[in-house]
Amino acid sequence: MSIFEKAVSDAVASLQQIAGLEPALLQAVELVRHCLLGGHKLLVCGNGGSAADGADFATEYTCRFIRDRKAYPAINLAACGSLLTAVGNDYGYEQSFARQVEAFGKPEDVLVAISTSGNSPNVLLALETARKAGLRTIALLGKTGGKARGLADVELIVTSQVTARIQEGHKFLLHSICEQVEGSL
Repeated sequence: MSIFEKAVSDAVASLQQIAGLEPALLQAVELVRHCLLGGHKLLVCGNGGSAADGADFATEYTCRFIRDRKAYPAINLAACGSLLTAVGNDYGYEQSFARQVEAFGKPEDVLVAISTSGNSPNVLLALETARKAGLRTIALLGKTGGKARGLADVELIVTSQVTARIQEGHKFLLHSICEQVEGSL
């Protein structure tokens, strides 16, 4: 089996596992729908590839996903390099998202936290800060969920051990949320 054939086989197996996440996915859809239709905002965080996935997810609401419609507030917390580096320098990198949750988050807003390992210190602290501030939380995690398991209102765990497959699963789940919420917006 070639590297490509194995990647395709592993991706198919990962997507088949994701099918079992539909009940949790529907809970995430309702949280996002309730948040946006209630005049609240989405805050999204992640590192590296997860930051890129979070940026895409936030953009789907502020710009559009499939059809033209009203813009909704969704903020990618990994977007501002000057803010991230200032917080990292002054408070430590683990505070990079928590400070923004504290600044921008209000009760009934939703934090979407993405971590392929579930162990990213800045994502863990963002989830804890969000809970204390009365935000609802959705965590997209990988492997076993890591230290983040149990910290969010809704968890979507892609159980692959391969980061690339986890990221592909997260992207699929995020787009599925967008697709199901879009009809209500």
